[in-house]
Amino acid sequence: DLASCSTRPSSSISSLPTEIHRSGGGGISLATAAGRGSSQQPAAMEMVVGASEATMKSLLSKLGGLLAHEYALIRGVRGDIQYINDEMASMQAFLGDLSSAAPQGHDRRMRDWMKQIRDVTYDIEDCVDDFAHRLSHDPAAGRDVWCVFLSSTAYEIWTWRPRRSIASSIAELKVRAQQIGERRTRYGVENPRTLEGESGGALPKFETAEYQHTTLALVGTKKPVGVEEEMKELGRWLTLQQPSAHDASSSSDPASQTEALKQDQAVLSIVGFGGVGKTTIATALYQEYSDQFDRRATVTVSQSSDIDMILLTILSQVKPQSKDDNEQQGSSGGGPSDKKCLMATIGIVWGTIMHKGRKDDKQRGGGTSQTTKDLKQHLEEHLVKNSYLLLVDDVWSAPMWKKIKNLLPKSNKGSRIIVTTRFQAVANECRRDKGDHIHKVVVLSDNKPKELFMAESGISVDKPKENQEKIPARLWEMCGGLPLAIVTMAGYAACNPDKLVDKWDEVCSTLVPDSGKALGQDGVTRILSHCYNDMPGEIKTCSLYLCIFPKGRKVSRKRLTRRWLAERFVSEKDGLSAEDVAEAYFNHLVRRKIIRAVEHSSNGKVKSYQVHDMVLEYIVSKASEENFVTVVGGHWLMAPPSNKVRRLSLQVSDTKHKKSMESMNLTHVRSLTMFGSLTQLPSNSLKFGIVQVLDLEGCKDFRQHHAEEICKMLLLKHLSLRRTDIDKIPKKIGKLQYLETLDIRETNVTELPNTICLLERVENILGGNKRTRKALKLPEDLKKETMKSLRILSGIEIVEGPGTVADFHHLTDLRKLTIYRLNLEKGSELFGELSSSIEYLGGYSLHTLVIDDESSEFLISLGALSSPPKFLNALELSGKLVELPKWITELDALTKLTLSVTVLTADALHVLSKLNTLFSLTFSLTAAKQDPETIFIIEENKRRSDGQIMVPTGGFENLKLLRFLAPFVPLLSFPKNSLPKLERLELRFSMFEGLYGLENLAELEEVHLRVHDKADETTKSFVEGMATAAREGNKCHRIIVDQYHGRE
Repeated sequence: DLASCSTRPSSSISSLPTEIHRSGGGGISLATAAGRGSSQQPAAMEMVVGASEATMKSLLSKLGGLLAHEYALIRGVRGDIQYINDEMASMQAFLGDLSSAAPQGHDRRMRDWMKQIRDVTYDIEDCVDDFAHRLSHDPAAGRDVWCVFLSSTAYEIWTWRPRRSIASSIAELKVRAQQIGERRTRYGVENPRTLEGESGGALPKFETAEYQHTTLALVGTKKPVGVEEEMKELGRWLTLQQPSAHDASSSSDPASQTEALKQDQAVLSIVGFGGVGKTTIATALYQEYSDQFDRRATVTVSQSSDIDMILLTILSQVKPQSKDDNEQQGSSGGGPSDKKCLMATIGIVWGTIMHKGRKDDKQRGGGTSQTTKDLKQHLEEHLVKNSYLLLVDDVWSAPMWKKIKNLLPKSNKGSRIIVTTRFQAVANECRRDKGDHIHKVVVLSDNKPKELFMAESGISVDKPKENQEKIPARLWEMCGGLPLAIVTMAGYAACNPDKLVDKWDEVCSTLVPDSGKALGQDGVTRILSHCYNDMPGEIKTCSLYLCIFPKGRKVSRKRLTRRWLAERFVSEKDGLSAEDVAEAYFNHLVRRKIIRAVEHSSNGKVKSYQVHDMVLEYIVSKASEENFVTVVGGHWLMAPPSNKVRRLSLQVSDTKHKKSMESMNLTHVRSLTMFGSLTQLPSNSLKFGIVQVLDLEGCKDFRQHHAEEICKMLLLKHLSLRRTDIDKIPKKIGKLQYLETLDIRETNVTELPNTICLLERVENILGGNKRTRKALKLPEDLKKETMKSLRILSGIEIVEGPGTVADFHHLTDLRKLTIYRLNLEKGSELFGELSSSIEYLGGYSLHTLVIDDESSEFLISLGALSSPPKFLNALELSGKLVELPKWITELDALTKLTLSVTVLTADALHVLSKLNTLFSLTFSLTAAKQDPETIFIIEENKRRSDGQIMVPTGGFENLKLLRFLAPFVPLLSFPKNSLPKLERLELRFSMFEGLYGLENLAELEEVHLRVHDKADETTKSFVEGMATAAREGNKCHRIIVDQYHGRE
């Protein structure tokens, strides 16, 4: 099997000659290439180099494996494959030379020739993958010697036709490879030249270790630079602090004036061209003032025409959230705390509304659909009696805005809507009523560009004098005050701290030759292109992949990096694992300002990111031009591809785009990502055999026949069915011998078939539901110790009974083990096996351990481990835990700790305060665990603490996030010198006794109080009083109040 074969050593590849004498067609014509502007050539060339190098590395590994399979080759084909392998190795060396050469030397002939290399590489890889699909096993494997001859003979006869077909394809590809070199010689494509001493010379070596670790942080309110006065004025508009002259004359009572104004509905439109900072200002306003409204939501519109999805996104945020939706730290602003929770809520609402809507839509002849009417009614239920704040980002069409506005209900307590748009016509449409306001964003002036540049590059923080001397003022002055250009150049400077002043001057002269001319959109594109091309080739390839996901969407960091790994864009490097290298690449893109962190997990790492729409537009156009990714639907209006589709992203579900896909060549799709409904899946057009990445996360209308079709994708490496309607994994999944990641979280799958244990390459099994604690039962065959590559085993259950697996000693690569349901008898064999496994794996690579113990006997036994899991950086122990494990203070790497609220005492806090690396600390209790014994433990802890929990002074040197998530939260007291770095305090409760000493928390920025919607009026009134006092008292910290629902 091909995936088990080793890659050719890099040393042998790099020693091959760079000059190629044979070559093949298949690329775009010279005439086509000549028609493009020369200013785009370096950018396009670098894109080709980066994308092709990644494909070439994967192909060489597969070719080497193919040559090792004597049984599968027809006579004479081996020579053709060896020739192709050698030719591709030489081409890879040529690509390496190109990536280190001066981009100014890449003319149109070189560009066209490189595209031919890319296309033939793709086609050869398709052929090899088809080979693996159709001839997937060795007939002699595992047989006795005397059977080998007979089995091999029978195999040759049985597979003669597919082997003959493949041999013919290989012969054709060999001819194409020969033609590439001949065409290169015929048209005079010269070898690349590295121009020493020039500004465009070889790129510096990428130091992976430099980007491996980043500072743990929370995402707070990011205030825009240079618009302080405008922010104050707009803030007064949002908080209704300026009554009109008419209102002032009609009443002398200021309170009645403000209350009268609060009943008004008003729209603020922020208008300006792309990259000027509209969304930054709007987001800062939303985060700063959202705590003053009962309900709040954000939605991105762009060129979308799906009004139902827009309303659904708003509804999912303004309705009370489930009590489990805040288990992970989210962004500020009082909206949904977590992208996963938002998508889960959308799924629930969609399920209750859309079925009826679809049925009625078929009967309607026009006008507003029944689904839209139902959504409007649900919005009215949650918004009419509450004040609300909405952020509607990036509206492109005045008719679309008018449609949205007409469907939003009028609040009895007042509302504010912030709209961002590039178009004055949309802004004019927003200003229809007396209270509406238009704010036009202009470029930065005076010293503001420098302030923004220094803040974004981090230069003023690290080594002010030394580093600022290297950065000429022209670097931000040439950006014309445009924030996007300034931020992009700041990221460029941050990744090139050693570049000399004269080199920076050359960069500026190249990008903006005429310094007196205002920077237009073309200038911004040049800056984006230059900064993009400054990145190493492998990271350029990874950044191209960003366009897989829709515009404006928060995307999970882990989802992206796992996809990189599956596509083989990332490999082991500098002694680091492939996963660690992927993390380093992601961190580099953050520092480059290509992507922007918008949400952090409770462990302080980036949880999700977004890409600025202009940056993403640039990436989408390049990925489309180089046939790297084909995007259908979404926010982009793109011409259908004229070539074979390799990676397909379906970002919208409607009949119009389904018809456009019918004309596409989808037989070569190797990566498929869908958003929306699976009814739009062009199944008849896909050649399922070579699909290697299938991501259907959140897709609706999943049926069992889809699962059966997936089991035919024999080369599949990455499969995500998260939040789909699948309820059973077919036994045939055992055929997916190359599968590495299986993600079935938040589905109805509760058990894995025994055949899953045949998948020896599986590294990640992600199951269960973190919010509901629904768990996944492991197959009994796991005892056979075949799945030794597992690194993540998440969301499982281990319950006493026949067939239960609790022995994981053989999983020595396991990094993460999360047990959502544990119920074992003390002293049983399973009890001992699990305890021994955790102690054993704790000495290897176990970094994350989560245990939810129903009886708590196992948690108690963990405290007696002779050797603690010393490498843990995340630990969660849920159950009736009364005492802390004795070894917990020995966890020197621990950054995230979650414990049951039953262990919450002043003494326990004193012990935990010694954990100097701890970033977040959570005490939680679910409603399901509120039995009499648990309540007795909590009351006893309260009594022993004199009715309050006193946080110790000193200690907790790096704690930034503290959370209490339980039905009852006692009085919390924070004396002076306690929690010196705490930034965020979160509480979720139905009964609450209060907070004392918040003024002693010097770094506190935000207090988030989530109150049960059935809490008594005394509790609700007390909480509202706290929030009001914080606003009126001009406290340094904000208090945000939300409601949640659920059993308590």
